[in-house]
Amino acid sequence: MNFEPIGIYYSDAKAPYEAARQPLERITTIGEIRLESGHLYEQALENLEGMERLWLIYVFHHNTTHWKPKVLPPRGSDHKVGVFATRAPYRPNPIGMSCVKLLKVDGLKLLVEGADLLDGTPILDIKPYIPYADAFPDAKTGWLGTPRRYGLLFGIAARAQIDFLKSAGLTQLEDFILNQLEYDPTNSDKKRVSADGESFTLAYKTWRVRFHLGDEKSEVTVLDLFSGYSNEELADSADPYGDKKLHQEFLRRF
Repeated sequence: MNFEPIGIYYSDAKAPYEAARQPLERITTIGEIRLESGHLYEQALENLEGMERLWLIYVFHHNTTHWKPKVLPPRGSDHKVGVFATRAPYRPNPIGMSCVKLLKVDGLKLLVEGADLLDGTPILDIKPYIPYADAFPDAKTGWLGTPRRYGLLFGIAARAQIDFLKSAGLTQLEDFILNQLEYDPTNSDKKRVSADGESFTLAYKTWRVRFHLGDEKSEVTVLDLFSGYSNEELADSADPYGDKKLHQEFLRRF
């Protein structure tokens, strides 16, 4: 069985930690699938425009050389479980599937929203999502059960700071915060989070996100963001990540 990709998925989500845990409704990442020319794919795309959602069959291109029979899932269990009981990318055949929202078909390009794919993902196939055949909301979920989901609130300062950083190119920041804090937000074994008095700090690249749990511990409030650089580091001319100017502008504004 030899498969050739029919196209490539492109988006601003490039690092594995920027990928959504699942293609959930709230994920706002926009991506573009560019199909290969010369294969009559224009005809294959006919009548797709009226479909609201699609299944994408793709390759986990960051993990194609090894697999793990048991993995530690990002939520729902503190112990390793069989990889076939998860959607982890460490599979004997590195094949994934994702249900995304179709926004537009333009020639050989498809604009989609809410994918949990990374930039450069090879696409193997596209299928329509059919609600009556593909949705079984009462199906049992075994070891996963019903993970506790936290409501997320953004303080005024955090909202302004996230909007500024998004306009400066950090388009994946908000989705990253949602992915990390919606479930098991203080689990330092599975994410870059640390306790800081009555609040907690989540790390994203060279940025830090401060949050706290509500009194009922069912809500997470994102308080503000701050630079992960010290004053001495910002004063140093070395800039391996090429982002110190943005940090300096952030500090001037906030």
